[in-house]
Amino acid sequence: MSKEKQVAGNQKTNDKAKKPNFFVRAWRGLKKGLSNMWAELKKVAWPKLPTVVKQTGVVLGVVLVFLIVITAVDFGLGQALSWLTGLTK
Repeated sequence: MSKEKQVAGNQKTNDKAKKPNFFVRAWRGLKKGLSNMWAELKKVAWPKLPTVVKQTGVVLGVVLVFLIVITAVDFGLGQALSWLTGLTK
């Protein structure tokens, strides 16, 4: 019986030895993930250049408007604070 237990014990260690190391498994997972990502990116309906240019212009316009509004509010609140505290120069 002890011989059977030894054979079973050796079988377990052989199975463990056949398992690839961490880096091999990590590389396989990375390759699989990147190939899946590439497959999904090929399915995406990418916008045409005129659409991208138009939407970029809209975003820049909105940013400019908010820049002006926030700057005006900041300047106004700064002036109001100076007037309230009497720290005019």
